[in-house]
Amino acid sequence: MLSQYQLVITSLLRTIDVADSGFTDNDTTTWMDDDTLDNAFAELKGDRLGGWAVAQIAVGTGLAVYAMWAGILQPGFRRVPLRLQVPYIPASKAQVGNVMTLLSGRKGNFVDLGSGDGRLVLEAHRRGFTPAVGYELNPWLVRMARFHAWRAGQHEKVSYRREDLWKIDLSNCKNVTVFLAPSVLSLLQEKLQAELPDDALVVAGRFPFTNWTPCRTEGEGVDRAWAYNMQAQRQHIGQKKDNEDSNKEVTQEKATIL
Repeated sequence: MLSQYQLVITSLLRTIDVADSGFTDNDTTTWMDDDTLDNAFAELKGDRLGGWAVAQIAVGTGLAVYAMWAGILQPGFRRVPLRLQVPYIPASKAQVGNVMTLLSGRKGNFVDLGSGDGRLVLEAHRRGFTPAVGYELNPWLVRMARFHAWRAGQHEKVSYRREDLWKIDLSNCKNVTVFLAPSVLSLLQEKLQAELPDDALVVAGRFPFTNWTPCRTEGEGVDRAWAYNMQAQRQHIGQKKDNEDSNKEVTQEKATIL
């Protein structure tokens, strides 16, 4: 029989997992009824926490955090250089909504680079993008994404692949989303610019491409998303390069005269 402290800790961890996954509590199997949980909270509220109880809570929380890191997050980091490591932070409903707003009116395939638990891929499929594919290096997150797709009844209609995003051929990708760290985006933009077709649209969440100019933005603060039209981006970069070359020629001419 679990003590009241263990019941409360386990319930809190389950609540965090449900909220984190983006699904409602009604979508999950209830392992403990509400009366049991209420009684546990009532008993805990009526007791004064002693040293042993505090130790139980501290150790239980520490083990849960370590298990999350060692089992889910760490495997995806082992093969990745430190500067390219991206912690797993699930996209919020607002972030997903902002991304889909920027993609509204578009069709074709959808690719999420660093797809995490797969929620963006699922939502893209619901919005009519096909095929919808997520690429993720962490094997546990790939399994989690496939489980979410199975639970939503869409496991045969979306795809999650464990692949290194640097080795993926993006030449036929039309709609691309990225929720990655700035250190990764600064390198990824070179690959996107070199491989994506002109009619592709790239949407970045949380952090923008610092050297690119967005054609649209949606949302505020941490929920903001930036959209980049590849054809316009290439034209902007070409003009910038022409201006730099022109300025360089003028500087050389002045130096020759002097």
